[in-house]
Amino acid sequence: MVGSSAWHSLQRVFGTFNHLLYLLHSAILHYPTNVVDFEAQFRDQNLVLAKNQCLLNLELSDIPTSGLEAPSIKWLLETSMDPEVFSVTAGLVPQVQWPLDLDVSDTLRQLCDIYTSCFDMQGEIVPSLTEKASASTMALSHLYCGRVLQAYPGRGEHLGQGRDDFTVFYEMLSRQNTQAHVLALTTKLSFSRRIRAFPSGLDDCPDFVPEWLSHILPYHFVTGQVDEDVETLAITVVSKLLCSPCSSSPQIIANCTLLACVMVGGQFDKKDIVRIDKSSALRQLAPSFLAQFQQALWTCDGGGHCTGVGRRAWNLLQVICRMLELAQAEVPSFQQAFRQNLDMCRKISSRARSSEKNDPSGSMTPLRHMLRFTLATACPSFDPNPLWVEVGWAGNSPEDWDWLVDYLDDVYSNDYETAGDILVLLGSMRVSCSPAKQHLFIKRLIACMDSSMPYRLRHAAIRSAHSSWEILASVDATDYGDMVLAKLSSAILTAVCPRPGATSGDEDPDRPFNIKRDSCYLELVFALARNPNWRAHLFEARHIDRCISMIPKCCNIFMPHAFYLAGILLRITPEQSSVTSLDSITEQQWWDVICTAWPHASSIIEDDVHCFEFLPVLVEGTRNYMHIASKPSLKWLIRDVDGVLNTVGRRYSEQGEGVAAAVKELRSVANDMFQTHSR
Repeated sequence: MVGSSAWHSLQRVFGTFNHLLYLLHSAILHYPTNVVDFEAQFRDQNLVLAKNQCLLNLELSDIPTSGLEAPSIKWLLETSMDPEVFSVTAGLVPQVQWPLDLDVSDTLRQLCDIYTSCFDMQGEIVPSLTEKASASTMALSHLYCGRVLQAYPGRGEHLGQGRDDFTVFYEMLSRQNTQAHVLALTTKLSFSRRIRAFPSGLDDCPDFVPEWLSHILPYHFVTGQVDEDVETLAITVVSKLLCSPCSSSPQIIANCTLLACVMVGGQFDKKDIVRIDKSSALRQLAPSFLAQFQQALWTCDGGGHCTGVGRRAWNLLQVICRMLELAQAEVPSFQQAFRQNLDMCRKISSRARSSEKNDPSGSMTPLRHMLRFTLATACPSFDPNPLWVEVGWAGNSPEDWDWLVDYLDDVYSNDYETAGDILVLLGSMRVSCSPAKQHLFIKRLIACMDSSMPYRLRHAAIRSAHSSWEILASVDATDYGDMVLAKLSSAILTAVCPRPGATSGDEDPDRPFNIKRDSCYLELVFALARNPNWRAHLFEARHIDRCISMIPKCCNIFMPHAFYLAGILLRITPEQSSVTSLDSITEQQWWDVICTAWPHASSIIEDDVHCFEFLPVLVEGTRNYMHIASKPSLKWLIRDVDGVLNTVGRRYSEQGEGVAAAVKELRSVANDMFQTHSR
């Protein structure tokens, strides 16, 4: 611990010296700026600068040096004789912003001298000076790494020790353990071409090292002073910081986002490089990074040929979604690029399956990350756990999706997240596999709907089944056997109701009524109920009981749920008239369901001929229960029936004569009843 007197003394000095700096700034702190200009997006994918570009230019005149703590810290490091003040000051070096127009060459030489003075004649550290050596090492490493933007360190002797800086750092590293990780990393980053073998892991590093690296590494990527070892280190840093069980601070998230943006050549504000706290830049950084990341990723050809920024984007796949999730930035939707991203997934799958590697599961890892990225960025706003995303799709044959069914077969039993992504993908595009894969697809749907599966996988299975309703509705016992129909019917109910009778909160995805989930459920059961072969199985699996329990909710929301609910009950119940559970539906409930179904009928039948074919059944059910209708409900019914008649006349003019006649007759009866109520 630093003594309180030293700390108070340091604070007083800071206040006084900052005031002096403001007055004397033009006289003593007017330095030339010889650093890198990286305002524009990188064009060279390898990010390597020409050899003759050793001095570069970066104008940061709008960051006034007089308003920063760095000049005060610099002065104290160079003048203070108090060891406690020095230790505190050196510890602050990595925590403040160092403007690039502030000359620290004298500070670097003094820190190196102070470090050397902490050792005896035998090269052993003096025990009482251990803390001083550690503080000077950290401060020296931080400032030295930052100077890479002014001139390449490997081309001079900035430490003033009578030999090149690489030798100085190498000797420092060989004779002490204090701050060994920082010294090793500084040496590698500053002299990458002179160090071939380099461990990229950070398992044994203190917690502050990855955080420090997240600020330092962009300096080196900007100037192209990196090799594949440093690229691997950067990926490790981002992964360690963002995938930690502990929540990451906005500053760390911003550091990682800027680092990734620089790695792939994205556009960014040059001032963010030197800022310690970059969190205010997240809103601008995330969209720029995402756009450039995607462009770089497409150059990888499914992982086969990756160079430069393409290789970096490929390696960032493992953390891209986590990064965008933590950034909580408004990133643009990439639905327009969805086809290219999906094609990338297919290429990765094809390459992995044809690979001769001994670890096929490992070769599929990039596919898992790419699949999640494809889904997450297809949402109107970034969704780290996509389930209900909608993607318009056309132009492919069913055989083009067989690779996804094969992938589902590989992962459904041990990788629930990826299995859910596959099913969401199929459901969001409303596509199905070829007939050759249908039996396998149905079997895996049943498995994914099991009550033991996580809710997202079960709900994704319901969604995918909903998108494949035409295939499922046409299945009969001669295709796959009566047992498959029975199993699938039971599985559908389990997917939406895994624990019958259980209570849950409003935010629980498995709550009794979930608008999006139950919309898919009702539309799916409605479609299956068209096939007489399905009706007995649906009834035996207790779907009617669930539908009855949904009547109050469906009638209290102005959504199409009631239309499909009416279709299920009106189609199945006549065949099960002897079952006592149906007696629980009161006449008023029947009328509520039917009356709530009509407002949605006009829009639903617009593009769905199967719903159009249900109209005669709905008309008959309406006539059976309209005798209890109130005057207002009759008025609304007439209005809704008129809307249906307009749609039928416009969309089904040839085949809709019989339906139109039935609907017109219903309107006439309803109008007569309304007139009777009016008298």
